[in-house]
Amino acid sequence: MDVERFVDPADAEKCSLICSVGPKDPDGLVISGHMDVVPTEGQPWSTDPFRVTEKDGKLYGRGTADMKGFFAATLQALARIEAREFTRELTLIWTHDEEIGCLGRRQLADAWADVGRPLPSACLIGEPTSFQILRMHPGHVAMEITVFGKAAHSSRPDLGANAIEAATKVVAMVQTVAAQLQSEAVTHLPELERPWVAVNVARITGGSAINIVPDACTIQIGYRPLPGMDAQQIFARIRDRLADLKLPRGAKATLIRVSPAMLTPAHTPLEGLLRPHSPHEGCGAASFATDGGNLARLGLEPLVFGPGSIEVAHKADEFIPTAGLIRAVDVIEDVIRRRCCGGT
Repeated sequence: MDVERFVDPADAEKCSLICSVGPKDPDGLVISGHMDVVPTEGQPWSTDPFRVTEKDGKLYGRGTADMKGFFAATLQALARIEAREFTRELTLIWTHDEEIGCLGRRQLADAWADVGRPLPSACLIGEPTSFQILRMHPGHVAMEITVFGKAAHSSRPDLGANAIEAATKVVAMVQTVAAQLQSEAVTHLPELERPWVAVNVARITGGSAINIVPDACTIQIGYRPLPGMDAQQIFARIRDRLADLKLPRGAKATLIRVSPAMLTPAHTPLEGLLRPHSPHEGCGAASFATDGGNLARLGLEPLVFGPGSIEVAHKADEFIPTAGLIRAVDVIEDVIRRRCCGGT
């Protein structure tokens, strides 16, 4: 395969890969996945998380479901196909740092715009869906609000301005916005399990010592814009409400990163190829974000479909059923052959 490396500009030890074989053809196929996994520290694993353990028809290990099992199945399927059999392009896109905000895919999307070469429009992302076809998911936006105060000795707090106390007003405001967003649930996307913008106040840091009035407090917030929604719309809404609070020392809202939502049209050719392999009717929606939003920026039409269950991802004793992984090899081989090898 032709291999192109896209090194992370902030860390030379990380890169995303684009690997292709066969004649360049927009009617080919992209298969995509992320190479990173979440940490295991503090989790009560009963097996070594970084050594695959087979037990009771399951393969245990970090990333077996999310989504290194899919990687293994893809490579095993490719081992069954000769390079000369490809009549259309097959492209593998393996990315880094999906778990911390789809960073590798966003960098890749920016870099690929400079390359200027079109990729096949059909795109299979092998996240664990228990072989259900998913064509949409919300995005994920990370933002933070820094509330400012004035330091003073804690014996004379009236001489200062407590940033943490002011931050409680910000948290209450965000909770109000979250309740309003839930009341604004949409009806045109029935596939979504939660058809509203979910908001999470995720982290608060502030203060330096117990005898000092804190002069700053930072609140990190995550929210999930719906497919088709402007990801920055909610940020602007929270920022405007922040200004309305008129905090004595002020506050600053900052957008940290945006992982776009995904919305692929129904009844794409790839959906037709996956349909015989899915035990589920119709197309659904993922509750979690994937690299699909950034891939759509490149003109691709991603579908999320793979072995294993998202219910065990990120947890101790993550596993993938052995039978499901073996079945995935056959499924991936069939899809590749039908899409890229003339249907043989």
